[in-house]
Amino acid sequence: MPSGKTPAEVWKSARQSKPIQCVFRLLKAMAGKRERCMYCEDSHGADIEHFRPKTSYPNHMFTWENLLLCCTECGRFKGDRFPLKDGLPLLVDPTAEEPWQFLDFDPTTGNIVARFDPALGDWTAKGGVTVEILHLNSREALASGCMKTYRRLKALVESATQQPAPNPRELEKSLQEADDHGLLGWCFAGTGIHTEPFSTLRKTHPRAWQHLQDSYFSANKMPMQAHGKREHEEEPRAKGAKHAKD
Repeated sequence: MPSGKTPAEVWKSARQSKPIQCVFRLLKAMAGKRERCMYCEDSHGADIEHFRPKTSYPNHMFTWENLLLCCTECGRFKGDRFPLKDGLPLLVDPTAEEPWQFLDFDPTTGNIVARFDPALGDWTAKGGVTVEILHLNSREALASGCMKTYRRLKALVESATQQPAPNPRELEKSLQEADDHGLLGWCFAGTGIHTEPFSTLRKTHPRAWQHLQDSYFSANKMPMQAHGKREHEEEPRAKGAKHAKD
């Protein structure tokens, strides 16, 4: 860290440099043609966000794995909040974990909520903290967008269940084009697999279902049982003032 400069000042100075501009372009490309926020997958990704806040983790400020594409709203909600438990983050890292292991979609309200873990008899801790920090269960525009996407996905799958032999590749393409909010993860890796009409497709057309599920995990580079890339989260090295973005 340059002498006398805060992490926020260092980042502000570097933000317009060619290397960081290149990082920004790469993150937008990784987010797909819609360039959605990597946290909520609703709003347009407007800037680079630090998963580990740069104020508390200045040594990770320029670490590739720590940089995400984030919308203005999620950046404002998250700020420099980064709760830990036993040295591990309680915030879901969308680049290293399957979010739908910890989060759930409520098809009656459109809200993103914490996922219930029957083994624990409680809501997942990561899901609860992530929902709380990012306000995922109280953002009207996010819920409205998720509901529209859900209805599109539902209609496509209902149509497929009525066909004697739906084409898996065509269905995959249609679902991907209709998924504006990352809900395919809920359908194939979350509790959506037990929800109609997805559960019916799973039972009546198992080969098509397997193709869709395999394609989802392959596209997201996740094994069927997703695992995180970080085995241990170190304690913050320094404390600093809150920055507008994180």
